[in-house]
This record gives sequence, structure tokens and C-alpha cells, in this order.
Amino acid sequence: MRKGLSADLITRVLGAAPKYTLAELEEKYPPRNLPEGAFVTRFSPSPTGYMHIGGLYMSLIDYKLAKQTDGVFMLRIEDTDTKREVKDAAKIIVDSMKRFGFEYNNDDVYGPYYQSQRKDVYRSVAADLLARGLAYPCFLTAEDMEKIRENQKNAGFATGIYGEFARDRDISEEEIIRHLDAGEFPSIRLYSTGNPDNRIFCKDAVRGSIGFPENNEDIVLIKSNDGLPTYHFAHLCDDHFMRTTHVVRGEEWLPSFPLHTQLFRMMGWAPPLYIHTATIDKIDPETGKQRKLSKRHDPEANVAFFLADGWPTAAIIDYLGNIAASGYEEAKVKGQVKSFWDYELRPKKIPMSGVLFDNRKLEWWAKEYIATLPVDELVKRVRDWADEYDVQWAARIGDNPEYLKNILAIERDNPKRIRKDFITWKQTLQEVSYFWDDLFAKNTEYEFNKDLLSAFLSTFDICDDKDAWWAKIVAIAADKGVKNGDVAMNLRVALTGRTNTPDLYSIMQVMGQDIVLSRIKDVING
Repeated sequence: MRKGLSADLITRVLGAAPKYTLAELEEKYPPRNLPEGAFVTRFSPSPTGYMHIGGLYMSLIDYKLAKQTDGVFMLRIEDTDTKREVKDAAKIIVDSMKRFGFEYNNDDVYGPYYQSQRKDVYRSVAADLLARGLAYPCFLTAEDMEKIRENQKNAGFATGIYGEFARDRDISEEEIIRHLDAGEFPSIRLYSTGNPDNRIFCKDAVRGSIGFPENNEDIVLIKSNDGLPTYHFAHLCDDHFMRTTHVVRGEEWLPSFPLHTQLFRMMGWAPPLYIHTATIDKIDPETGKQRKLSKRHDPEANVAFFLADGWPTAAIIDYLGNIAASGYEEAKVKGQVKSFWDYELRPKKIPMSGVLFDNRKLEWWAKEYIATLPVDELVKRVRDWADEYDVQWAARIGDNPEYLKNILAIERDNPKRIRKDFITWKQTLQEVSYFWDDLFAKNTEYEFNKDLLSAFLSTFDICDDKDAWWAKIVAIAADKGVKNGDVAMNLRVALTGRTNTPDLYSIMQVMGQDIVLSRIKDVING
């Protein structure tokens, strides 16, 4: 067995004595007292940009699995990549969790939940590895590693620090001291014993057991520049001491699977069960081929895009939930469940191959959801969106909120035949914008029959009930020798600028006499 470093040298290498022993960490972060079968999951994004729709998909799965098993869902911010960290990105992540109702259980026992605040944990575990000879201090500079990579490429070898290319792999204590005395700061690297000619088998909850070549690379555990851990090492320590049982992550992490399995086995810790989800793809409009949603090119990759556009968060949850559990839609249509939270998500049923983002399907879920809202709730959601995203609409609604309520109440009094033309809060307002004179767009292409409009104007009374109103339209049609629908269509286009609208009588009642008279006269005199 390889000899490790002495306690005094470990202190020098790390810059300070480790705060804990492994036994003390085990006591500090004890096994959770949860029901049998409870899942402990975590959503662990890096604050390096906006909230991606793929991240929302994974966090939904995390939250759902924990919720349905009476387990624990955590939000862990993996902020160890200080070079790529974006200001306010963590705030955006926290806000997204709140908006979608994902309540996380970040209790004091297993925190803190920002990795940058957990240095003592990582350094203590690194100290144990150094003492057991399973890690070593490495004094390679960026220039040294670049030369190694160039030599490897020229010789046709895989790039990386491993085997004969790991210069400091078997460095002596005397050499370590000499480097330290010279003021050099080492990184801490894994002393890998893996052999790529051998296979390591890793268990995935969806894909089953997968064989990979063993990892032989001496990856960095603790970085030299800031003393923070790499993703791989932080993931190992945090998932163990936070007692994570299941890790949901994208399939792009499959190449790291053997390394993570190796690290857990090296520590003698039981690894969590991994669920590698499929990426969310789209059909590229230029190539016609399926590809992953791009942060750079696809606005729909950004969760903020959907919020700013006014998509109901519940509809997005339904849509993404049905991707994760394809039987959910059928169960909801049949009335077996009321929402995704009532439907059991089975890890083995989560799709393994790339799924297409289908905007039309999202629209269907949104229409179905908005159709279930009581009018008062619909008005509230629309107003809340306008207050946050559209100052002009917010002011327009604020002047007369009852007017908006009456508009949105049209054709919502029959639960068996509720209109389903509202998709987003923004589109809802655009759909009814013709009710406001400053937004009303005249239809300049429609050929009006002004005689029909004049005849209607001569008999118009806003106090007519629907039967009396329709009787006048029928009488005008008979007198002018046209169809009833011709009279109604002329009125519809004159009042709304559109050929397709909800119930015309209701529209006129909400608009009121002044607007109706003004718009009809404007067409006649135009």
C-alpha cells in the first residue's frame, strides 16, 4: 500500500490543519431519519448563466421524486468555478425555484448549501486521502500541463495527467518541502489506480448497469489557485455528507460516471443511484436535424423567456412532467389525476433518448390549464404578469380592472364549452386588445357592406337581450337579401377588426354603446 503524507506536511500542503476527521464529519452529518424508500435528491446548478429549460426539467424530476416518497429535495449551488460565475445567476436560480413552487429543504444540519462555503469539508476529506496515499500534491504549472498535452497529441496519446505523464505522482516528501519552501502552491490530485484496459460497471436507475473503461487520470481534487474543489470532488463529498440517495443529471455526464463511481468506492462510501436524463432537443430550422437546445441560439432554452412571454408555470410543469412520465397526459385527460403532483413518476420510465421540445404541445397544455381557471384567478394572473413585464398594459388595466374582468369572462360561463384560445398571459392580452381604442386595428382588407351596418345602426339598442338582438340581425338580412351571417360578419369586423372572435353579442355588451356606435360609424363614414 502506498505511503501517505505526515500530518505536519499535510497541514503545509493544504495551508492549514484539517478541521475535521472523517469520523467527525460522519457525526456532523448523520444519516437522515426518513421513511423507508424516501428519496433524498438535490438540484445542483452552477451559477454560470441563466436558468436552462433542461435544468428546470431535471429539478422537476428531483422535486417530484422527493415529494412523492416523503423525502427531501435540496437546492445546492455549485459555485466553485469562480472564473465562469455570473453575477446574480444564483439569485435567478432561487427565483426560478420559487416561481415554479419547488420547495427545497435546506435545513441547517446538512448545510451550508453553497459549495464555496464548504471548504472545511473538502479540505478535511482531501487530508484523509493525502494521509492514505490516495492523493498527492501536484506542482505542475499551466505551462507544464500545456507542454504535456502538446507532447501527448504529437505522440497520439490521450491527453491528461496520468501514468508517466503525472510528473509529481510519486513525489517524495523532500521534494514537496522544497517546492513549498520556494513559495509554490500545489493542487491536490487523485492518485488513480484505474486501468483503462479494465471495465468498471456503474448502475443507472434508467439504463441499468453500464460498463466503462476504468479511469486512470489523476484528476484535480483541490485547485491550486483558490483552494476550492473541482466539480468531481465536491460532488463526491457533498452527496455523501448530505446523504443524497438519487442524483438526476443530464446524459452529457455519462462519461464522468466511471470516475464518480471510482471515487465513491475509493472512499468506501455507497454512491447514490444515478438517473441520467435525455437532453431536450429541437429540430434545427436550417439543417432539419435534431440537436440539443442551445443557450446561444435558442431563446426557448432560457426559462426566463417563458416567464417574460407569460407562459403559465403550471402548464410548463405539466408539459415537462409528461416528458418525464409519458402516461401522465392520458391519466389527466381521463380525470384520474388533477395535476402532475398526483401522478406517480417512476424512474425506470424516464426517457433515455433525446426528446423534442414541442411548442405546439406546450400550447395545448397551456390552453387546457387556462381554461380551468376561474375568471377572477385569470384576471389576477394576467395582471401580475403585466405588472412585472409590461408597464403600458399594467397602466391600461389599472385604470379599469373590471373592464378586463368582463372581457375575460366572455364564453366562460359554460363549464362544458369554455373557450380555449388563451395560451399565455401576454397572448391573452393581445387576443383581447381590440377592446381598447388605442390598440384597435381597423381591418383595411375586408369589403364592408355599409348598407347592412347602417341598417343595424338604425335599430341598435344596447339594452336588447340576445334574442332581441339576433332578431334584428335576421330582419336586416331578410330585408337586404343576404345571409344572417353576412350581417353578423360585417358587425364583427367593424367592431374587432377580425373575422374570428368569441360570441359577438357578449363582445358588444362589454364594449358598451359608445364604442359600438363609434366604430360602426367610423366604417360607414370611412
